[in-house]
Amino acid sequence: MLLGVNIDHIATLREARKINDPNPLDAISIVKLCGADQITIHLREDRRHINDSDTTNIIKYSSLPVNLECAIDRDIIDIVYREKPFRATLVPEKREEVTTEGGLDLIKYKKEIATAIARLKESDIEVSLFIDPDLEMIKVASELGADIVELHTGSYANIYAMLYSNLINSPYSIKELELSRGELEKLLKDSINRIKISSKLGVDLGLRVAAGHGLNYQNVKEIVEIDEIFELNIGQSIIARSVFSGLERAILDMLELIKK
Repeated sequence: MLLGVNIDHIATLREARKINDPNPLDAISIVKLCGADQITIHLREDRRHINDSDTTNIIKYSSLPVNLECAIDRDIIDIVYREKPFRATLVPEKREEVTTEGGLDLIKYKKEIATAIARLKESDIEVSLFIDPDLEMIKVASELGADIVELHTGSYANIYAMLYSNLINSPYSIKELELSRGELEKLLKDSINRIKISSKLGVDLGLRVAAGHGLNYQNVKEIVEIDEIFELNIGQSIIARSVFSGLERAILDMLELIKK
């Protein structure tokens, strides 16, 4: 299983003071030396962390493949077309959200997504669609000609946190908070099963299946056991741990968990 390290939140720290450091570009050599497989960044419409200059420099100078997450907005797609990352991952995006709150609705935005995919493939860019673990979405992704689907694991991660850490203050919080441990365990099992079934269907339809969002050093072990998933993209938990242990140690710790 491969690991893509999302370095957005290095830029988040920089933007907190609107200064020149830390520079996310400096992380690339560390990510590579640790044995991770990919750099992941998200060029948001509001440029809250990674900006246009970051995007240009990271794609230009990275010795690892760059996975550029982006909205289906035409102006953003034009930038991706021009910059030519190894992969573009199309994601939903709302200005007011703290982080990506769910998968891309391939049915509602099918026409716009098809246009974006065609445009990106003109530039020989591999295309991934960031979707919820939903069988209908998997089928539509195949119809659209995507190369990869990345399954949104945020719901699973939130249920896991509620069960083991009592963390309920997140965008994915379950409304019915008065749940027994047994009910939470069932929800967690159902969530994992949805990811497993969706992964299998994706592979059966000729898609490669990745996963990401909310994965950390505690909950990743369940996802690692799903054979059909070939890659994880993880960022916030790695960067958070690096504050205390350093980026190299944080990446190596994650790699140890997913490569056992």
